[in-house]
Amino acid sequence: MYHILAADGIANEGIELLRKTFDVEVRDKISHEELLELIPKFDALIVRSASKVTADVLERAANLKIIGRAGVGVDNIDVQAATERGIIVINSPDGNTIAATEHTFAMMLAVSRNIPQANQIMHAGGWDRKKFIGVELRNKTLAIIGLGKIGAGVAKRAQSFDMHVIAYDPFVGAERAKNLGVRLVELDELFKTADFITVHMPLTNSTRDMIALPQMKTMKPTVRLINCARGGIINERDLATALQDKLITGAAIDVYENEPLAEDSPLRTLPNIILTPHLGASTVEAQIGVSVDVAKGIIDALNNKPVATAVNLPHIPAHVLEQLAPYLDLGERLGRTITGMSREPISSVQVKVNGKIADMNSSLISTAVLKGMLSAALDTGVNLVNANILAAERGIHLSEIKSSVARDFANLVTVSANGNIVTGTLFGNEGRIVEINNFRVDVDPHARILICPHINRPGVIGLVGTLLARHAVNISGMNVGKTAIEGTSLMVLTIDNPLPPHVLAEMKALEPIFDVTPIAYAD
Repeated sequence: MYHILAADGIANEGIELLRKTFDVEVRDKISHEELLELIPKFDALIVRSASKVTADVLERAANLKIIGRAGVGVDNIDVQAATERGIIVINSPDGNTIAATEHTFAMMLAVSRNIPQANQIMHAGGWDRKKFIGVELRNKTLAIIGLGKIGAGVAKRAQSFDMHVIAYDPFVGAERAKNLGVRLVELDELFKTADFITVHMPLTNSTRDMIALPQMKTMKPTVRLINCARGGIINERDLATALQDKLITGAAIDVYENEPLAEDSPLRTLPNIILTPHLGASTVEAQIGVSVDVAKGIIDALNNKPVATAVNLPHIPAHVLEQLAPYLDLGERLGRTITGMSREPISSVQVKVNGKIADMNSSLISTAVLKGMLSAALDTGVNLVNANILAAERGIHLSEIKSSVARDFANLVTVSANGNIVTGTLFGNEGRIVEINNFRVDVDPHARILICPHINRPGVIGLVGTLLARHAVNISGMNVGKTAIEGTSLMVLTIDNPLPPHVLAEMKALEPIFDVTPIAYAD
């Protein structure tokens, strides 16, 4: 049974879902030292933002197969180190979308009407209406940096407040922006014209300190900044300076470069900033949503199913991934076949995809082929996460060809290496090998097969059948036919039993047999 560690206070709904199948240990609060000590025995880890899954943690994670982040950002996980170790990292990109969107708007309203400050005065026994005169959102320009799901949700709500919405996102086209009712602008124009600026970008090298003192000096003195995305996008010390020197009017911040926010942070002393302790995803509904999303992803991963929310795999929509899944299994088995057929180390492999699947993001099929090739040779765990890295480390060059045209079948996957070619397709959802070195076959790649080129003459089939029967090896399927080489045929046998080495040697010693290649697909 797999063992799962749930840290950082994961909602019970996801925990109970996992407990139906796995052993789950819950540690709502766990120190880094405790995590280092505990991690070797676990197959899966779930965290929120508190636990830091660093390289030293991963180095001790001997059994870890997947890390689930119950939320969107994975800043607290060393994704590169996880990828190198073949550990899948998943998140929950949709579970807290509404919560984060609504919190952004709550912060915008709060900073525009001075609600927290007024509330504090009231609780202290005061009454000062003139001190807390605010501004309306109507007819103001809201600038959104990042038009993902949350940014788009904020844009939609802003329009219901009669705001003018502009946005910057280098990955969003004009058509998408038009559908959202948003005008795309460059950052310089955005900073100069906005009355409110809200950021909804991930923290990367290019977005870190995206808004610092030089940018703040170009803004209207009446501007208000909101950050419910990631700490570090707005430079905190520069923000404190801009607020103190009245370069900008106000700010509302929910996320920080280092959390929890230091007690001596200059932001804590300023009256014109609203601070919340990373509450963007802190709703009952969001916590349940991200918990269940991550639990489902872990269940799929531990059952060897692809996970649509993996952040260290190519992003493929769930409905497309569902269609690709049986081709991933087929690709892996074609990879095992081509490795078994090769007498020399493989330095170059070509994967050709024909048919409708060529129009999908089929790069993962090529990764599955590499996984199959390497799994037969490496003791270390090979999966869809690290297969490309392991192949590159071993000097294996991968080339991919796509074509929407497929002969004879709706879809085909063909793998070529070291002069050998193997082609497969699906019959329903079951993978089949339909061609080996230009010889038409019908082979189940979930069994054990023997590939036997031989002299084309009477009696060869009987000779092989008699030998295998003598050693109690049952033949469950056979394909025999002429090859392109005159006087030779190819026999492909499906057998039900493991082939002992001495029997393999006897087969190879038969005078009409050129060679025998055993391929074992059974896991």
